[in-house]
Amino acid sequence: MKKHTVSEEKKAKKLKKVFKILHFWEKHMFRFFCPYTRHGNLTKYENGPLICIGNHYSYMDVVFPCLVTDRPIHFVAKQQLWDNGGPMKKFVNACQCIPVKRDGTDVQAIKECMRLLKAGEVINIFPEGTRNHSYSEFLPFFGGAAALSIKTQTPIVPIVKVTKIKMFKRTHVIFGDPIEFRQYYGKKVTKEQLDECDNLLREAMWNMRLAFLDKHDIKINSDKV
Repeated sequence: MKKHTVSEEKKAKKLKKVFKILHFWEKHMFRFFCPYTRHGNLTKYENGPLICIGNHYSYMDVVFPCLVTDRPIHFVAKQQLWDNGGPMKKFVNACQCIPVKRDGTDVQAIKECMRLLKAGEVINIFPEGTRNHSYSEFLPFFGGAAALSIKTQTPIVPIVKVTKIKMFKRTHVIFGDPIEFRQYYGKKVTKEQLDECDNLLREAMWNMRLAFLDKHDIKINSDKV
């Protein structure tokens, strides 16, 4: 038991170092090469469990959940990133990401997410499950975020990229208010109710994007990212 505790402490220290490097890189390099403007709720969440969710245009999307907190974030990532090897495998291992299968049958991943949230940690989920190659709509959301939120009574912070991150071209990122499904806390929830909650998350994020485009009179001409 003691060895396990020491091992977990070492993993936690390594993860903190990785995210210190990520925060430094974001502040001193990323902002220059990939300029962006933040909008919405810019609260820093430094205490308690948290689930970040966002639409997914590119691998660089992992930067923006790091602006929500100075704490390490456990990214839920598709198993293929490990299977394919290369630089991405090194990155997901260094960040201690949580591998998940796309078919939704990965019980181990769900258990690990719940363990981390109950321990007061932060996780990030891209509900689309893969990178979206269209600006016209979000991909269908895979279930999971709402269920984890309800079971662990954890707020969800939605993060919406208006457009894909591109070198030397400014993009806009909207941070929404925390979403909670308190009406279901401590209750047995049906699959239909969970599906409804996931749909509400998708609708809330899409409306954030539409409202921003309308307010700033921005037209997205191309359907391709």
